[in-house]
Amino acid sequence: MDEVTGAQLIAESLKTQRVEYMFGIVGVPVIEVAMAAQAAGIKYVGMRNEQAACYAASTIGYLTGRPGACLVVSGPGLIHALGGMANANMNCWPVVVIGGSSDRNQETAGAFQEFPQVEACRLYSKFSARPSSLEAIPAVIEKAVRTSIYGRPGACYVDIAGDMVNAKVDRSKVRVVSCCSPPPISLAEHSAITEALAVLKAAKRPLVIIGKGAAYGRAETALKLFVETSGLPFLPTPMGKGVLPDDHPNCVAAARSRALLQADVVLLLGARLNWILHFGLPPRFDPDVRIIQIDLCPEEMGNNVRPAVALLGDISAIVTQLLECARKDGWKYPSDTEWWSTLKEKVAANTKISKALALQSALPMNYYTVFHHISQLLPHDCIIVSEGANTMDIGRTMLNNYLPRHRLDAGTFGTMGVGLGFAIAAAAVERSENKGRRIVCVEGDSAFGFSGMEVETMCRAPPVTLLPEARYDEVMTAFGGRGFLVRTVEELHSALHLSLSDWESPSLLNVLIDPSSDRKQQEFPWLTRSNL
Repeated sequence: MDEVTGAQLIAESLKTQRVEYMFGIVGVPVIEVAMAAQAAGIKYVGMRNEQAACYAASTIGYLTGRPGACLVVSGPGLIHALGGMANANMNCWPVVVIGGSSDRNQETAGAFQEFPQVEACRLYSKFSARPSSLEAIPAVIEKAVRTSIYGRPGACYVDIAGDMVNAKVDRSKVRVVSCCSPPPISLAEHSAITEALAVLKAAKRPLVIIGKGAAYGRAETALKLFVETSGLPFLPTPMGKGVLPDDHPNCVAAARSRALLQADVVLLLGARLNWILHFGLPPRFDPDVRIIQIDLCPEEMGNNVRPAVALLGDISAIVTQLLECARKDGWKYPSDTEWWSTLKEKVAANTKISKALALQSALPMNYYTVFHHISQLLPHDCIIVSEGANTMDIGRTMLNNYLPRHRLDAGTFGTMGVGLGFAIAAAAVERSENKGRRIVCVEGDSAFGFSGMEVETMCRAPPVTLLPEARYDEVMTAFGGRGFLVRTVEELHSALHLSLSDWESPSLLNVLIDPSSDRKQQEFPWLTRSNL
């Protein structure tokens, strides 16, 4: 009889669904799931906080098109991950969260870390379920992965009861579930494409807005051909930067406010008319602006502004349709229009102002000076992670992106604390693909504080277990407190005496413990699985 555990089924099912990365924090009851994932060939990264782990796993989904997995323990562990799930849902990034939960026979009895996890996750995910049996695990994992990438991408949750992790079943009783197919690609109606081109041709002040949906949809090749064939000016949203290079002659990012305010027709590509684009309404937009909206989510059509034309489907496919229609028609927006002159003048004026600020020599340095010099040293193919208030906003205008999916920031949800998790995920992808790209994480000081301990994760190789001699004492010293590294009884006595006698400064004693040290022999396991 070939028996398989629940942990093995979870890991094998994830691997079958082409989930290649897992981020998490191990503990009861999911330790064996992490071990089984590594045995199945999934790259596992142990993080310091579940929130950062979920940020990292969702970044994998955005960068690769396949969801990353986030593994969390029950109760508080799952609750910490909810922030990452909400962020993934708002950004439309696929991620699958695997959460351990209390044993089934202890439900409602006050079990260790008991919490209504499946119900709680429904607010933050597209799909939330617990397999009814070991045999059901592959099908539930397949549905979670499929749901995360089909339609509008997002977060999915799979709950695993603690008693299912090490339970065994005969493999012959488990139905084999193959890898889900890639998301189906749909095209816009031909009549809508024709109508959209007619609206563009009639425009005096057209503008293309490129959102991160175009980046996720791998629309860069079609978009480059369309923009250069049509001659239209374009403006990227923050994470739409790099779909077309920021130094492209048709990019008018430096004239953003003017372009949005005066455009009479906007071709909206994978971007939403939310707070980032001022809802598409006055005073930031012309009250009579006509929107051509391209999106894969029908419910998004008409949010805040009713579109003149709605093009529903895959962004890359629809842009290709527009390109073919424009080529057949022979139309190209003239480069000598008053609109182009207005935009170029504003780009030049704003660039001049930024340059003057960048060349100031006053100390401390201003943002523009710092970013100006950073930009001169960064490689063109680096992935830039940026968060903070002014750090992110000014950095967006000063640090160019030249390749798609090479900028990661606070996103649609405006989430602070995402940066280090994003950077760790981007580095994990780079290690696998080995393209020679550097990951550059530009953090505001407040944003860094949310997940600053993930720098320890960054320093590990392999990134599975905690560094045995991490210098937590030096962290305290760096902020003005007193730090002590303690290896011996004598050092412990001395450090504790000094700390207790100091009423002015906080102290941190970093006491190194034998890794094999454990509790004395116990009569019962600490978590007793009672026969209720």
